[in-house]
Amino acid sequence: MNIKSLLLGSAAALFAVSGARAADAVTVAEPEPAEYVKICDTYGAGYFYIPGTETCLRIGGYVRYDIGVGDVGSLDGVNHVPDHQDAGSTHSSFYKNTRFTLKTWTGQETELGTLKTYTETRFNYGNSNGDFLTQNASNADDWQGRNKALSLRFAWIQLGGLRVGKDDTAFDTFIGYAGAVIQDTLVPYGGQESNVVQYYFDAGNGFTGLVSLEEGAGRVGTIDSYVPHVVGGVKYKGDWGAVTGVVAYDSNYEEVAGKVRLDVNVSKELTLFVMGGYGTDDNLNDNAGNAIDAHGRGFYKPWGGNWAVWGGGTYKFNDKTAFNLQASADDDKNYALAANVAYTIVPGYTITTEVDWNYFGHFDDGTPFGNWTKADKKDSVGGIVRFQRNF
Repeated sequence: MNIKSLLLGSAAALFAVSGARAADAVTVAEPEPAEYVKICDTYGAGYFYIPGTETCLRIGGYVRYDIGVGDVGSLDGVNHVPDHQDAGSTHSSFYKNTRFTLKTWTGQETELGTLKTYTETRFNYGNSNGDFLTQNASNADDWQGRNKALSLRFAWIQLGGLRVGKDDTAFDTFIGYAGAVIQDTLVPYGGQESNVVQYYFDAGNGFTGLVSLEEGAGRVGTIDSYVPHVVGGVKYKGDWGAVTGVVAYDSNYEEVAGKVRLDVNVSKELTLFVMGGYGTDDNLNDNAGNAIDAHGRGFYKPWGGNWAVWGGGTYKFNDKTAFNLQASADDDKNYALAANVAYTIVPGYTITTEVDWNYFGHFDDGTPFGNWTKADKKDSVGGIVRFQRNF
């Protein structure tokens, strides 16, 4: 064997060994089948199946920017707060607020009916509401722009007709909010947030109803015993509109409040509503030195006196532009008017410009309201511009 043959043989042997080892080291696994997100159209647009489950999920929300101007008492504290440089001066500026809201919806069909959830979480940056009350040292710096507290606005579970969790009170949700204006609570109409246990039922032929057991919220609203607040409602809805009624029992004060509402679809462009409220106030006398309690206001009857009324409507000029109007008054001689024009620049992005006016008639009896007195202005005018991107 010559040298050349020996070298060639050795190279061939090394190549065979290294090739065998390389073949052993490179093992290609079979690819896993890709699981693509599937559209779920059972519950409407925007839902998709969570991979590996039968649950449909939708994610949405909005980004909002508000700019407000006006007198004391309008637009949640726009003007006249003590300046940080001199306690005797005022800080007059815009009310500004930026909000990011994240919403989730889920739906799944079960042998007991549809299983649904809804959540809404809000993040805010801006001036605090109620800046005009900053004579109180505890919030004397609230005129400053800053991050505000995180808010879990809604979080509920519903199986069939049974709903549990955090929601607005059924005293508001079942009958409907007071209109399409931004400042719809210049004369307030309901209790807003609460933990709830509710049952919704559909009687057919346009009739629906509900019963809601509620915890309430706030100092005068939250229950302090095992007896919940109770709300009941009935609605009839047709192509022409709807008639709705709700009644609430306040277990803290053993008072009753109710609202009735009529919605009318006058035409494709014009819709109108009128809503009236009435409540008892014999026992609403906690902290009588405070004007809110002195005027018989509670969780389900936040308006002044026994009765209140709200009315208004929406006129759609076209697919992009709508005019909204609301007028309201109560038994305590408080009056309010709000009007806006909402213009959709592109789908999902709307600019709303609103003007608001209210008159505080309860100053006529000399009772102070918060830190105001009869000497303060009774009527206020303000405006707000809202930029909102929904997704």
